Amino acid sequence: MKLNKTALYERLLNEEDARACTGISDSACREVPGNFFKILTAQFMTQLADALTSSKAVLPWLLHSAGTPTFFSALLVPIRESGSLIPQLLLGGLIRQCQQRKKFYVIGSILQGASVVLMAIASLQLTGVSLGWTIVVLLIIFSLSRGLCSIASKDVIGKTIPKAKRGRLGGLSASLSGIIIIVLTSAMVAFQDASLNFIVAMLLIASICWLLAANRYNAITEYGGATDGAGNGFKIAITNLNLLRKEPQFQRFVTVRALLMSTGLAAPFIVLLATPHTDLKGVFLFVLLTGLANLVSGFIWGKLADMSSRYVILLTSALSVSIFIFAALFQLTIESTLPSVAILIVYLLMYFLLAVTHQGVRLGRKTYLVDMADGNKRTDYVSVSNAVIGVLLLVYGAISALVAEWNMILVILFFAISSAAAFIATLKLKEI
Repeated sequence: MKLNKTALYERLLNEEDARACTGISDSACREVPGNFFKILTAQFMTQLADALTSSKAVLPWLLHSAGTPTFFSALLVPIRESGSLIPQLLLGGLIRQCQQRKKFYVIGSILQGASVVLMAIASLQLTGVSLGWTIVVLLIIFSLSRGLCSIASKDVIGKTIPKAKRGRLGGLSASLSGIIIIVLTSAMVAFQDASLNFIVAMLLIASICWLLAANRYNAITEYGGATDGAGNGFKIAITNLNLLRKEPQFQRFVTVRALLMSTGLAAPFIVLLATPHTDLKGVFLFVLLTGLANLVSGFIWGKLADMSSRYVILLTSALSVSIFIFAALFQLTIESTLPSVAILIVYLLMYFLLAVTHQGVRLGRKTYLVDMADGNKRTDYVSVSNAVIGVLLLVYGAISALVAEWNMILVILFFAISSAAAFIATLKLKEI
């Protein structure tokens, strides 16, 4: 079985010597093929579970069907994203005390699965405001658990997967997730008038996926790592924040990542510009395009990131600027002269290109960060950058929301300026 995994690994990565390892120990090198597929399976299960519990589609659908006020639906995305990022500054101090980090991913996956099971139970027992607050509380627990997985996964990948292979691991996982999103969205279209029981079933299936992910991750062969600097989580957090002041390279990376939040936050605004020209089924086309974008671009971006993650960040910064400028010019000039069908097609194309670009941003900056450091330094980098981005995400989101209330085109131009600044900042990043 081991030989089969090795042969498949070599063929999949198109490497004559797939055991040639850079950035990991000789002992870890011998386990790379098996660990590669265990991590890939865990990521696949996690992404399937994420799709089944999407805070952009599934959970709002659940709350709406139970008569919960819209206020609670508006809280879902900020809580899910920022809630998993901000606490990582403290969680990083906890994780670095242990030589093996995979158990934190296992714990985080189990807690995410348990949170979703409780959401399913609550949706059968509660309605209205009481269900809204229950989902919010459970989502906070879910997000904290997600943050635990985020730190642990990057550290485990850094210890078990060689450099020049990590991008393709993420890219292959992204491509597989594209298939998941396409299938899931098709099912949602087919069951557009589905009952509450259908959503509950989706949540229960998601919880099983997280348990399977925990099982696969627990099977990873991980050798012990450094634990130097372990201590009080709060003190470590304060100390680690000094990395932003003392290490210009890391400071520039966080700056670039913050500026490129534009590619993630812009998608809903493209959908809003297209909404007057479509119906609910048309909106589902945008979700389908997300899956298609992941499917066709994930592995390509991953391979490019293994060659040069800095180049990927540069390329996606330039692409995002072009997309935003085109979107603004299209809306200001020729949109009013075209029929609704043509307008919808143009926005669908822009959305698809933006989804492809955002996938490249994610894989480029993840690969760059994992390759940037080793051991506890990597854990520190991940926890600090994620916590800072979590705070800035709330600020960036609030600014874009306020600007959009005034003028939708201005927010698109705001994203263009942000992406252009990211391109300039990336020029100063060192090649890894």
